[in-house]
Amino acid sequence: MKILFISDVYFPRVNGVSTSIETFRRNLHLLGHTVHLIAPDYGTPAADETGILRVPARRVPFDPEDRFMSYGWVMKQFDRFRSEQYDLIHVQTPFVAHYLGVKLSYLLDIPCIETYHTFFEEYLYHYIPLLQKWFTRSLAKRFSRHQGNSLDGMVIPSRPMQRVLQDYGIQTTMEVIATGIEPESFVPGDRVAFREKFGIPQDRPVLLFVGRVAHEKNISFLIKVVDQVRRQVEDVLFVIAGEGPARASLEQEVRKRAIGENVRFIGYLDRHTELNNCYSAADIFIFSSRTETQGLVLLEAMAQGVPVVSTAELGTRDVLQDGAGVWIAQEELPDFSNNVVKMLGHAQVRGELGELGRAYANEWSSARQANKMLAFYDSITA
Repeated sequence: MKILFISDVYFPRVNGVSTSIETFRRNLHLLGHTVHLIAPDYGTPAADETGILRVPARRVPFDPEDRFMSYGWVMKQFDRFRSEQYDLIHVQTPFVAHYLGVKLSYLLDIPCIETYHTFFEEYLYHYIPLLQKWFTRSLAKRFSRHQGNSLDGMVIPSRPMQRVLQDYGIQTTMEVIATGIEPESFVPGDRVAFREKFGIPQDRPVLLFVGRVAHEKNISFLIKVVDQVRRQVEDVLFVIAGEGPARASLEQEVRKRAIGENVRFIGYLDRHTELNNCYSAADIFIFSSRTETQGLVLLEAMAQGVPVVSTAELGTRDVLQDGAGVWIAQEELPDFSNNVVKMLGHAQVRGELGELGRAYANEWSSARQANKMLAFYDSITA
């Protein structure tokens, strides 16, 4: 099968969508299929540009990390797309990529499906600050319904997200397929080396968040948790690995609470060379996002044997099973903080929970998810 992916984001822009695209491209290739990708040009190429068409793009207001691709430039390449004889178009994001996918699908007379990676109802108002939250939520619902019903199929990373979209009135055929965990996520990281590199004492208790440093990730709640935890565990350190538009405001909150000694921002890490080391350096991975359609970082932490304390909202409800590598907490400071303090105080419990999490993460293999995706492609193209 020959598939054309279209996305408004891809590496070197680091986020869950980029990771999902890379994971499925690699595994579909291993299964003998061809996947090409249309993605923005950031001015810096990714490590491997094979099969990628980079599109001239401009910066996005309010979000300088992202880009608007040139729709017209892509359409001028139409003869090239027609000569490739694709079987299916798989859109990954709902902006320029969506409209390109729908248009090319019509012109090439092939099906177009889309993965719903982002829960826009709880996301959009952070990036259009002049509009009220109720309005942006209503706008996001109408936007998602209109786009969803223009497709031949939708891939949804979790069952709770599928129910949300069905409640919106989307009637397109849907299939729940999560992004799988790559085998390299299970390669043990070097805890000692990572802590030495960042000057963290080997015996210092470390909490970790990995992901985009964005408002919808609810990291401000985790900072409040750390402020509570340090009152019982004075030397606790919260490491935030990632970049994003919320970093400045979060740094300001850290200064306001006078907990600079307990919080450290370390920026993006290369997932192929540093990320496993980062996970393994943590004693607990903490997470409280309300908007995840899946929460891949939770499984990546578990793959490294790191126990998790997390809320279970939306897509993470599908991923997390209390006791299977994680203690599920409420988004309430006393409950979440007490879970963290209790887990920090019991090394044996952390070790046992970490082993259970590693076994659980193994059930979410990337190869298994790629086979599910192929089965869905076959059903759409039949």
